[in-house]
Amino acid sequence: MKHRFAVPVIAGTLTLALLVILYFVDSTVWYVVLCVCLLAVLWGYVKYLKEQAAIERKQLLESVQRTAAATLGHHRHDWMNDLQILYGYIQLGKVDKLACCVERIKERMAVESKISRLGIPSLVFYLQSFREVNSSVQLTINIEDDLELGKLLTAEDAEELTEAIIATIRAFQFAGRSSWGEMLQLNMSICLEHNEVLISFEQEGSSGNTETLLKRLDEVVSGKRVRAEHHDSTLASVRLRMLCGNLKEVNACL
Repeated sequence: MKHRFAVPVIAGTLTLALLVILYFVDSTVWYVVLCVCLLAVLWGYVKYLKEQAAIERKQLLESVQRTAAATLGHHRHDWMNDLQILYGYIQLGKVDKLACCVERIKERMAVESKISRLGIPSLVFYLQSFREVNSSVQLTINIEDDLELGKLLTAEDAEELTEAIIATIRAFQFAGRSSWGEMLQLNMSICLEHNEVLISFEQEGSSGNTETLLKRLDEVVSGKRVRAEHHDSTLASVRLRMLCGNLKEVNACL
């Protein structure tokens, strides 16, 4: 961190010093030399910025790849568990329990399919990799059939809504639990209500510090087109609303 601040400070100091010297120098030769030095400092700083940007892009890519690999690992582990349960029922001849197991698999597949159809890459990636990056929260997701947010919202609105959803879940993580060792049980529903996208959050169990939660929610929607509502005084229950920007698609859905 110190290195990142040191280089710009050094480059700025050298540039300022050279400009001051250039102002007072009278010799043409020294003027040319100082100009070359100034260009060298600027070139070196630009090169440094490019290298830093390349390093940050590489680190970000590696982070995304690790998260994606871990997410795939979780999904593979879940499928192996389901297959082992099915195989066990078959071996024991408990045909009556096979239907319940298959139905549970179908429900999970349906949720994953609805998430992938949302059409907002950042939101889809966040929800599909949620268990990997948020081990302290058990998030249950319910999405309206055939809902494609990518078609209903502009790119800017979709990004704001994704940021609001992530920040709201973090607000529940911070203020929704009565103790840090508690596993937070959170239900999230996404649907279309008239011409608005409605995101509902409901916490199961104790609601923790509701006042702190509401304060953080106000910070979440500050300066955004997303509106936040708290509609239940006895339970940590929050709604996010955003007006759809693509009205033609909204009318088609309705």
